[in-house]
Amino acid sequence: MFITGTELTAFAAALRTQGHGPATVVKYHREAAAFAAWLGEKALTAERAAEYRDRLTACRTTTGANGAISALNKLFAFLGRQDCRLRGLPVQRRLCRDEGRELTQGEYKRLLTAARRRKRERLLLAMEAICATGIRVSELRFFTVEAVRAGKAVVTNKGKTREVYLPGKLCKRLREYAKAHGVVSGPVLVTRGGQPLDRSNLWREMKGLCREAKVSAGKVFPHNLRHLFARTFYKAERDLARLADILGHASVDTTRIYTLETGSTWRRKLDKLNLLL
Repeated sequence: MFITGTELTAFAAALRTQGHGPATVVKYHREAAAFAAWLGEKALTAERAAEYRDRLTACRTTTGANGAISALNKLFAFLGRQDCRLRGLPVQRRLCRDEGRELTQGEYKRLLTAARRRKRERLLLAMEAICATGIRVSELRFFTVEAVRAGKAVVTNKGKTREVYLPGKLCKRLREYAKAHGVVSGPVLVTRGGQPLDRSNLWREMKGLCREAKVSAGKVFPHNLRHLFARTFYKAERDLARLADILGHASVDTTRIYTLETGSTWRRKLDKLNLLL
């Protein structure tokens, strides 16, 4: 058995049905197609899958290889070939996060100010919606007129459904925006063509604020707003399990990544131990 183009197309469709976001579907399909091209017309076997894992290990970082392995394991499950399932590469848990990519609250507020100054109300509300609730960009489509009226959105993503509560001030702002733009049902924040905002168009609009807001472009991307929410919530509540539920994580190990401290913060804590002469 070799992997056909029809099966790859069906695999991508199955991922969408399972609730995976557009970026994940593209990434997993790309990895599956690369494996299929390498396999050619040879039969899919556990041995050949393991050989491909060795190739990934040799030419990619551990994180990159594990990302590909996750995609391939999804493919093997779809094909009913669990015998080909691959083990991920062991990764030492990170102690600190990269300070060069950490978006601070001050920088976030400067981005909001720049958006307001440019009268980019839709962009402003999108950034606030993500940062005030911790949703993924792909979940903005669940912030509908009906959800705003109820004060909560029922979000289905990655095969899981959860309730996301909206702060009162955000609901008021979204109601006003919907009324001003004639949105009577469905997603409140949409493109000119009526499609829900996605990662690509929001990413592009956010990058356009960097210079005016005096924020490094390396820190400005939609998912960093979700990280800022997670850090702020954890600092206030110190409840990792609850945060995992809010973010829609299946494992608190994923949530821990969101709450890592910077190296400078960690050094300050070491200094406070007073264990040096």
